[in-house]
Amino acid sequence: MPAFLQITDTHIVAPGALACGRSDTAAALTRAIETINAKLPVLGDVSCAIVTGDLTDHGTPEEYAHFSALMAPLELPWLAVPGNHDRRAAMRSAFAGSDWMPERGPIHWHRDFGPFSLIGLDTLLEGAHHGDLAKEGLALVDEVLSRIGAQPVVIATHHPWMPSAITSMDDDNLRNGAALMARLNAHPGPVRMISGHVHRAMTTQIGRITCQIAPATGHAVDVDLRPGVDNRLTFEPGAVTLYTWLDAPLPCLVSDVIPTGDYPSYPFQG
Repeated sequence: MPAFLQITDTHIVAPGALACGRSDTAAALTRAIETINAKLPVLGDVSCAIVTGDLTDHGTPEEYAHFSALMAPLELPWLAVPGNHDRRAAMRSAFAGSDWMPERGPIHWHRDFGPFSLIGLDTLLEGAHHGDLAKEGLALVDEVLSRIGAQPVVIATHHPWMPSAITSMDDDNLRNGAALMARLNAHPGPVRMISGHVHRAMTTQIGRITCQIAPATGHAVDVDLRPGVDNRLTFEPGAVTLYTWLDAPLPCLVSDVIPTGDYPSYPFQG
C-alpha cells in the first residue's frame, strides 16, 4: 500500500515570533510532526511527506533555517514546492543538498510510486499572492504523461485551480491553470490534483479531475462566503493528509485528513 503524507501552509516565522502576530506556527508544526511520528507504525507504507507551499511566512533564510530545524525530527524524507509566501532563491539555498531541489529555475519534481505518479509543480509568482504555472511546469507534465500511459497521476501544487467559494481566497488561486487542466483531462488514467493555500479541507470534481485542498498544520482561514469580505484566521485543529494507494478491493487512492494532537483511541465496547 504505497502512501505519502501532505503537510501544507506551515508559515514558519523567526524563532519566538508569531505568524500574523498571534499564530504559533512552530508549535503547530511540531505538533504535526509528533502526530505523524506516533502514527507511522499504523499507517502502512508511507514513503515520504510533501509540503505544498508556504513553508515560511516571509521567505527569509532565518525562517527556512527554523523550518529545517523543526522538520528534523520527522521520521520520513520530505520534499516541497513553494507557495506565495516563499522566496525561490532563499528556499533553493536552504535545501540545495536535497535530491528534489533543482539547481535553477522553478522547483518542480516527479516521483514514481509504482501504482501512481506524483508531480510537484511550482506555482510561485514572485511578488504576487496568486499562482502562475511557468512553461517548465507544463513541459514536465507533458514529459511525464507521455511515458506513463494510463497510470494514475497526482499533481501537487500550492495554489489550487478549484474554487473554494471563499471569494477573497479564490482571487489568488492558480490563474493560468487552464492549459494544465486540459492536459490532465486528456490523460487516460485517473487524475488527482492536491493543493494548499486555503488552509481548509475541500474537495470538488472538475471534469475527470478530482481536486482537493488540504488543511494547514496551524491556523485556518475562516469560512465566510460573503463577497468582498476580508480573510480572517481561526484556530480550528491543524491537520495533515494521508494518501494511500489500494489495489484491492479495487484500485484507488484514498485520502484521510488526520487532526494533529493527541487523540487516544478506545474499544467500542467498554
